[in-house]
Order: sequence, then C-alpha cells, then structure tokens
Amino acid sequence: MEIDFVITWVDMNDPKWKEEFAKYSNKPENTKNGVSDARFRDYGFLKYWFRGVEKFAPWVRKIHFVTSGQKPEWLDENNPKINLVNHKDYIPEQYLPTYNSVVIERYLHKIPGLAEHFVYFNDDFYIINHIGEERFFRNGLPCDIAVFQYNPSWSQWYIRIKNNIRIINKHFNKNEVMARDHDKWFHKSYGARARWNYLLKPYNKFITLRTPHNAQPYLKKTFEEVWAVAGEELTETSANRFRALNDLTPELFRTWQICKGNFEPYNTYKDTKMFPLMIKSKQAEKAIRNQAYSLICLNDNIHIRNYEQVMNNIKQAFETILPEKSAFEL
Repeated sequence: MEIDFVITWVDMNDPKWKEEFAKYSNKPENTKNGVSDARFRDYGFLKYWFRGVEKFAPWVRKIHFVTSGQKPEWLDENNPKINLVNHKDYIPEQYLPTYNSVVIERYLHKIPGLAEHFVYFNDDFYIINHIGEERFFRNGLPCDIAVFQYNPSWSQWYIRIKNNIRIINKHFNKNEVMARDHDKWFHKSYGARARWNYLLKPYNKFITLRTPHNAQPYLKKTFEEVWAVAGEELTETSANRFRALNDLTPELFRTWQICKGNFEPYNTYKDTKMFPLMIKSKQAEKAIRNQAYSLICLNDNIHIRNYEQVMNNIKQAFETILPEKSAFEL
C-alpha cells in the first residue's frame, strides 16, 4: 500500500505574501477573523518535521508540500520524495489567494499525483519517534477513534464543527451506523473516552466527535464522496478568504469517513499529544527529549511569554533527537 504525507506551510515573512495578506485582511493584527501572527508565523522547526519523517517514517512514498508558491531556502526540491504544490495547482482560481486553512484543506484530493491513502499534517505536527504504516492504516483503512464529545459552542471552532454535524445528520442515521459498526464504536481500546458513546446510545442524532489535534489519515475517495453530496455548501464557503462562522472544517471529511465505517478502531490518544505552548512549553520540551509520544502538536499562541526563549528551548530539544541534516535539506 502506498501512503503519502501532505503538509501545508506558509512563510509569513515573505514580502509578497505580507503585501497580499495586508491587502485582503486590512488589519493584519486582527484575531477576530483568525489572521493573527500565531496562525502563520514560522519558528524554524520545519526542518525537524522533515528530519522526523526521514528517521521515523522512511516508508512514506511522497511528501506533498503545499504552499502559496513559497519554499524554504534550505529545502531540496529535487528530492524524489518531494512534490511542491502551489495552491493554484489544485484550488479553483476564483478562491485565491486564500488565508483560510479549511479552504486549503477541502481540496486536498485534487492534488496531482496524490495517493489514495494519505496522512494530512499541519506544520505544527511532528513525528518524534518510530512509527509504522499500520499506525495510520490497517486493512486499507484509516486508523481512528470514534467517540463523541460534548460541544459547548463557546468558540468559533465549535460552531464550525456543528456546521459539519448538520450535514452528517442529513446523510446518516446514527442508530443504524452504530448498530452496523458496533465493535468499532465501542472498541475496548477507547477506555473511558467512549463514555459519551454509551450515554448517547438512545439519542438518534450525531453530535461532535472528539478530534485528536494531530496527523490525520484519509482515503482520497472520502473527499470525493463528501463533495458529491455537499458540494454546494463547500463551494459557497470556499469564498471565505478568512475563517468564518459558516465554514465547514476538515472534520467533516473525517466524520464522514467514520460514519461510512471506513476506519479501523484505534485510540489515537495513546501515542499523540497536543501541547499548547502558552501553558505547556516545559512539558513539550520534555516530551521531545524523552520521545514520549510518536506524534506531537506544538500549538502556538500570540500570548506566549518569553517567546524567543520558549522556542529556543524547543529547538534545543529537537536537536537532541534530530541533530543530523536530512536528505530533504540542501
């Protein structure tokens, strides 16, 4: 089975990008529309993403590196495993430029040459320990956890997730899905995380699924299926150049995949961890040095105190496990 990785990245220090960003956003410091520095700034860790892939996941067939036409000066674009992808290569022209990650993500299946089985990474997800193909796919299906989560609707992200669920409930009967795939929804590996599945068993509507914020395996056909039934909504919201409350997020495709039964049950929380660096930078540093997980997310925030020091400490932690230049670097 051939498995590709897809990673999206932006260089906010690129003069051309900054000029266009300022033109369309009007207020670059505005966090209301999700356009703050923390969403786009690059703290120099990308090379450790590539080093982690080479050292801990050498089996990957292709890395599709998605940008708005940018490239780190150190990246060897002639490496046979790298496919540089410009937004204009797969996103319809009328929606470009876009600074809305959900628009960039919903068209991923259109990337030329993308394998049927692929894993999607944000640029703040890192592989820090050995990881096999079977972590992402078994029996040709994505490994995932199917458990419900209470959605308080207190943030813009939670509101967007509810947009997804409305579409899911249009096309799936919860009771039928859970009866058909009972062993997948009540898998013993989920442990206490499955408690909402039991509590909501009599309820006949889907609610928000718990979403591990980390590398996500997909089948390309999942995107094609969702576009076939929700193309109108996806097309309409593709015009949102920045994040908006009516957005549909990538969790729509993941939830669809799960509701179709196209997944193998796996408690992804066993080997993944998200670290909000504003409050858990020390824990993140320790986890990297000890290689405590296979996958981590380093979640940036504009309110991180002593930002330079925090990032330097993280960099030094990466250097302890990934000190050698990869074949992806010039």
